[in-house]
Amino acid sequence: MAERFEKGEMLRLEDFMSLAREGKDVKLSVSLSKQTFAQKVHPGDTEEMRAELDMYMLLADYSFNVGSWVKKVSKIYVAGAVGEPLNAGRQNVHVANERLRMDYKRLKEAYIKFEEQYFS
Repeated sequence: MAERFEKGEMLRLEDFMSLAREGKDVKLSVSLSKQTFAQKVHPGDTEEMRAELDMYMLLADYSFNVGSWVKKVSKIYVAGAVGEPLNAGRQNVHVANERLRMDYKRLKEAYIKFEEQYFS
């Protein structure tokens, strides 16, 4: 595992959980964000269809410290359309927070300590 880390290979949350279970001191901080982007779409038959759709994604940046190593892992929890109905936006936040809770539970079961954050 240490060799993969030193080579800078992409790592997943599970890799850090394994390190913690092996007895390594794994420190973690979590940062949440909402990023917007334009999604290219196939133009429709009518002029009302646009070539791009404004989208957003709710994501978490996990910053892991293991000894002198620092690695950031980003994970998308939900994506949606900008301007979607308010109820759909609230539902997306709820889904993202439930997915976060599942990951937080797994991280805690691996004895990794951190402060939980949620989307609002």
